[in-house]
Amino acid sequence: MIEKYDFKKEYKNLYSSRQKPILINVPPLNYIMIDGSGKPTGENYQNAMQILYSITYTIKMSKKGDKHINGYYEYVIPPLEGLWYLENDKLDFNVSKDKWLWTSMIAQPNFVNEDIFNWALDECRNKKPNLDFSKARFEIFNEGLCVQSMHIGSYDEELRTITKIEKYMEENNLVNVTSNIRKHHEIYLSDPRRTSSEKLRTILRFPVEKTSF
Repeated sequence: MIEKYDFKKEYKNLYSSRQKPILINVPPLNYIMIDGSGKPTGENYQNAMQILYSITYTIKMSKKGDKHINGYYEYVIPPLEGLWYLENDKLDFNVSKDKWLWTSMIAQPNFVNEDIFNWALDECRNKKPNLDFSKARFEIFNEGLCVQSMHIGSYDEELRTITKIEKYMEENNLVNVTSNIRKHHEIYLSDPRRTSSEKLRTILRFPVEKTSF
């Protein structure tokens, strides 16, 4: 039996479970993305989840229909990811979540391109006309140099891990360049519907630049 392609295995450093900060260089990757605003428990975010997973599963299950995707191979759907920021600044945890802006996204295999995305979009529109699929887009995301660390625990306790990341940056002559352009990035390895808050596993990633000091 052929083993399914698994992003977490192919890109082990990007999905590292280490609870200590590491410096990584993230390569360009295919994503399906949706931009939105408001708290992650709100209706906008929940609708975005439905849209993202509808498109993602349509592509994955295309093998069972009439659509032939060139280069298709079996794969495990990657974890949900999110970019978080404010309108004119980087994310501030002290600001009301109602004012947070976000990009929810799921990585896609390298055989997925704009044409495949548009095909899946049309399929989803026909099957789920109640959802606004116009908000979804395909993008090759080039994140570059970052520092990341695994956070275990509630989302509201992320500052505990962020403090460790900031200390690592300072000790290694790295500058945190998180903004509303290069954004605070989270990768969700646990399903909050099935995992207690103290056991949630979330990768926290920050874009950085090296200093000359």
